[in-house]
Amino acid sequence: MMTWFTEWWAGGTSVIEPAIPRDARRLAQLHRASFHRGWGEGEFEVMLTERNTLVHRLRLGRKIIGFAVSRMAADEAELLSIAIDATERGRGLSRNLLLTHLGHLAGHGVRKVFLEVEENNQPARRLYEWAGFEVVGRRERYYQQPGGEQLNALLMRRDLS
Repeated sequence: MMTWFTEWWAGGTSVIEPAIPRDARRLAQLHRASFHRGWGEGEFEVMLTERNTLVHRLRLGRKIIGFAVSRMAADEAELLSIAIDATERGRGLSRNLLLTHLGHLAGHGVRKVFLEVEENNQPARRLYEWAGFEVVGRRERYYQQPGGEQLNALLMRRDLS
């Protein structure tokens, strides 16, 4: 467990807060570094202005090191993406980010959250299972890799109510 001093020494206390439009460039950088088909700055600019989209940023000191984004419809939401800077992974930051994001979704009246995850992405699957998500379906050859390989997606769900 980190003390406040070691958190300060590592660059500051982590803060999870709503993302703002000027974060679009940094969020796009994080997404491109984390996924084969990264979203562009323009895509984040649109999401950050949509009323049905919830975007949280994770800051360490002044630096944005992660984000979570979901789209809401009625009492359901889809977790579209979550990412942490590669240099900051393995410290439990994604757990706090995900739980905080889910809490805000619940505060918006969301009762069920869905997501899709690459079947062989073990770190992401461990995170989602730890957070209470369960596999409810599978999509064969859903993700297209740069080399042409097609990977399966798992559809997961968590009830918030």
